[in-house]
Amino acid sequence: MESSKVVTRSRVWNIPELSESSSFVRISPDTNVPVTDRVLRLVDTSGFRRLSRMSQLGLVSYVYPGATHTRFEHSLGVFRNAIEYVNRLASDSTFCELMTERHVRLLLVSALLHDIGHWPFCHAIEDMRLDGLPRHETLAKRLIESDEIANLLVSDWQLEPAEVASVLSGTIGKSVVANPLSEEDRAMAVLVSILSGPIDIDKIDYLERDSLHAGVPYGRNFDRHRLISSLCIDSAQHRLAITDKGRTAAEMMVFARYIMFSEVYWHHSVRSATAMLQHAVYELVQSGSTTDRWLDMTESQVMESVRSQCSGLPVSPCAEGLFGPHRQLYKRVAQFDVISHPEQHRKLSRRPFVEIVALSKALASMIRTRFGIDVHEHDLLIDAPPVKLEVQFQIDVRQRDGSLKSLGEMSPVVHTLATRQFDDIVKRVRIFVRPGLRERMANIDFAELVAALVD
Repeated sequence: MESSKVVTRSRVWNIPELSESSSFVRISPDTNVPVTDRVLRLVDTSGFRRLSRMSQLGLVSYVYPGATHTRFEHSLGVFRNAIEYVNRLASDSTFCELMTERHVRLLLVSALLHDIGHWPFCHAIEDMRLDGLPRHETLAKRLIESDEIANLLVSDWQLEPAEVASVLSGTIGKSVVANPLSEEDRAMAVLVSILSGPIDIDKIDYLERDSLHAGVPYGRNFDRHRLISSLCIDSAQHRLAITDKGRTAAEMMVFARYIMFSEVYWHHSVRSATAMLQHAVYELVQSGSTTDRWLDMTESQVMESVRSQCSGLPVSPCAEGLFGPHRQLYKRVAQFDVISHPEQHRKLSRRPFVEIVALSKALASMIRTRFGIDVHEHDLLIDAPPVKLEVQFQIDVRQRDGSLKSLGEMSPVVHTLATRQFDDIVKRVRIFVRPGLRERMANIDFAELVAALVD
């Protein structure tokens, strides 16, 4: 019965991407992405093709060598998920009442172009939130409103480029979710929850894809098909929800995300590389070096730019250790999490990056004075959870009687990860030092030093 409803609704929307297609693009793992001529025209633009030269995980490949997959591949996977979500939700009455053909076209295009503004290492660099650093939203808007892509959006999709750019930048939907009013507001709230929410089309792809290429099982340990088949719309909140049959799959996805952050995205060596890059970029910004041109560079070009600009500066060991001929990552000498060292974790987490740099230098000075160890200000790096928080996992489950109940109320696992800030659990504070210094600091009580350093 659901299958016939899907076909009927797809024909009403008259959107060819929702029907069976004889043309596919093949991506891993064993996945066919259906494409039409107008999809291929977008994919073949120079703005989208550049994503094939942009790795999805950047510095993660320093630890997991197979994690070199691209944002191009990921974007195709997210687009495929959008098609699956729409075809599933075509049997949901609330979704069909709210989402017009224009909304569905906007969702499909936004899914395909959601990462178009990303540039090399931009997540790590943007986490610093420094004035003067480029933002990926800037490049996304520029590319979407360029003649090459804008003309296709108007002629092929009957969409205004400015509206697509607003959806991707997050300027549409934030206030709508908090206070939905008109039917258009409610439709946009649903659209935004599909693009960016607890079980959005982005997360469901990157968890599986990142896990596959990193060579770990963690992000694939949830029932993707069961989860999608349980999708429905919360008509009161105008956002994605799930039916009771998807509860276990959603629990498994929550835990998969937790493990991927703990073991992959925030692996201590990945964070060492991240801290080195951030401190190198910080010093370049302080010295007045231009970073805007990184928006148009490939990863290898950005690596060479950072390395050459840092040459001769005190922070050069960071850039050279990352992008030079030999990998020389800084070594971990201390680690604080919210359970074992709550005071130290609280004192250093979510501080502005400028303060983290100042504290790193102050701690190096303290060690040099107190212990007589020759450690300079760029020999020691503090890495802490950034100011920006991860999205919390809040999703409702539709019971058999039609009532809705929060998944956190029904699951002890989700309750813990939804009520305790996700960042506090998976993102640890770490202190790294230049190779060769770790052994000399083996007997230092860093917990005591941090407690004294930050009153």
